[in-house]
Amino acid sequence: MDTDSGLPASLESAWGLRERPSRGPKRALSLERIVKAGVAVADQDGLDAVSMSRVATELGTSAMSLYRYVKAKDELLTLMTDAVYADLDTASVTGEDWRADLSALAWRSLEALRAHAWVVRIPIAGPPLTPHQLRWMEAGLRALRGTPLDAEEKMSTMLLISGLVRNEGTLAVDLGRLEPDPEEIMPQYKDMLLKILHPAEFPELISIVASGMMDKDDGEDDTFQWSLERVLDGVAALISSKE
Repeated sequence: MDTDSGLPASLESAWGLRERPSRGPKRALSLERIVKAGVAVADQDGLDAVSMSRVATELGTSAMSLYRYVKAKDELLTLMTDAVYADLDTASVTGEDWRADLSALAWRSLEALRAHAWVVRIPIAGPPLTPHQLRWMEAGLRALRGTPLDAEEKMSTMLLISGLVRNEGTLAVDLGRLEPDPEEIMPQYKDMLLKILHPAEFPELISIVASGMMDKDDGEDDTFQWSLERVLDGVAALISSKE
């Protein structure tokens, strides 16, 4: 069927707005299989390994056959990102406890990014238009449905949580590439700081270093939980101010 959505044909197919291609292989190939193969390549060998020819090879077909379903690599990457969101449980968000709902959504999103670290290497080209990402947004807005926040405040809250999750996912990827092991970084960093910082110029930083906080290994989960709770505290304060 023809549509006037303005979306690329592959995104229309992802939304179920377009029938399968009338020409070319139908049973042997599908948009879903192409996207799944792209995700598998990225999971195994990283984002740089993803190309139309590589995905076609994984599917045992030619790159030209893929172009009947996906016109460009950028479209494929968009659909691959959306596929990562497909397994997130958004249906369980009821709106009865906005804080618990948003916390659960944030954690599920972070777990998805940790499982598919390449996602954070794909530049954000604009607002999401794919079904699973928008279902994530819908679930978050549903969580906030019973609050006195206005439309702009609800959207800003979801963008803030999305940004926090993406930042944490990016940080995890970056730290995972560091040498030595990330657990050894902070103690070594502390030692270097104590050697180069002058008390007269950096008294506050030296007091933090001397406190011993850099000797602790709170772990990524503890750090993310702390950050998430502070964001939710701010949302709670805004809600209270409007009640």
